[in-house]
Amino acid sequence: MFRSLLFCGLVLLQFGLKAQTILVVAAYPAVDQIVKDALVEWKKTHPQVEVKVLSRAYSDHHTAMTTALATSSGLPDIVALEYGYLGRFAQSGGLEDLEKPPYDVKKYADQFVKFAFQQGYSEGSGQFAIPTDIGPGALFYRVDLLDKAGVKEADLLKSWESFIQAGEKIKSQTGAYLMAHARDIKDIMIRTKVLPDEGIYFDKEGHTTVESDRFVRAFTLAKVVRDKQLDGKINAWSNEWGEALKRGTVASQMMGAWLAGHLANWLAKDTSGKWRSAVLPEGANASWGGSFFAISKKTHQKDLAWDLVRHLTLNSDQQQSAFVKQDAFPALLKAQQGPFFEQPIPFLGGQKARLQWRQTASSIVPTKVFKHDAIAEEIVNSELDLVLTKNKPIAQALADAGRMISRRSKR
Repeated sequence: MFRSLLFCGLVLLQFGLKAQTILVVAAYPAVDQIVKDALVEWKKTHPQVEVKVLSRAYSDHHTAMTTALATSSGLPDIVALEYGYLGRFAQSGGLEDLEKPPYDVKKYADQFVKFAFQQGYSEGSGQFAIPTDIGPGALFYRVDLLDKAGVKEADLLKSWESFIQAGEKIKSQTGAYLMAHARDIKDIMIRTKVLPDEGIYFDKEGHTTVESDRFVRAFTLAKVVRDKQLDGKINAWSNEWGEALKRGTVASQMMGAWLAGHLANWLAKDTSGKWRSAVLPEGANASWGGSFFAISKKTHQKDLAWDLVRHLTLNSDQQQSAFVKQDAFPALLKAQQGPFFEQPIPFLGGQKARLQWRQTASSIVPTKVFKHDAIAEEIVNSELDLVLTKNKPIAQALADAGRMISRRSKR
């Protein structure tokens, strides 16, 4: 056995060959496909590297990565992370600080959308992740339903109260709900008017902000939507939700700009021309999701891992390709230029909506991520459900949420 191995080693040395290097990337749809597509070009300069892309469903991926970081086993070289999980991973201690050599990512900061780059930073962990795509918030609405109800886009956008009033008219004239779930209005409103250096749920000192005016108004308007029977009580990404978008029983959906591609490609592809994109009511600017790459401290291939991450995030051709193929709105500013952004989108009735989304992205205020963001979101959603279904007083619901978040975040 030893002689065989020795012989193979001598043969490799004799012909100047190197054993193949393996790099492992863990990702979720559709980031996994973006990585696979990017390898076609990257492998031209790295033919000796075998890149294994571990693909799991969205929640399974993040659960697996949480376990891997906690146990320090089974960690890939490169990890894809969705925005909603950043806080949980920021303090894990298992991810490289990309501000340090050989990365020195700080020198690239000005090349990214400001709010997204800051989301990958955490005090104590440094720049632990780098953005690759973002989700500028947008209001998608069915123009055919608005026309039938005699409602104009301006009626939806003037204010949140005007948005609800327009929904009443749409419901009475067409029978369609204004939105899938009242929670949607809360999700957008708590992401707007966040103070600089604060997070969605915590201030810069780490104290919960869920009893602030921002949350009070969000809960109040969500309750108005439910009381006026303007939402279908339908959870996003359910089969019922997809059917509602196809059949036009829901008139609008607030979400990241990437929803346009999902609607066109699989959610409601037979409704082409019936949808439009608009800014959010009251001119709100909010981010909805986004993908990031991080590098594991366990990697033995720092330079290679960073080279691939650079290709995925700092190569404008690659970023634009991911946008064209997977609707991954680029976090790289240079990739937000070019003729593709000027092109009309047939599914949106010929709108040049990408220009609108780019403007929104440039106007979003950077917010911090915190370790307990996911816990806070879960608690807030549970309390909102009690407000919507059990008529729990809003002040009491938010006070209870604040206490529970404070208690659990100290564990």
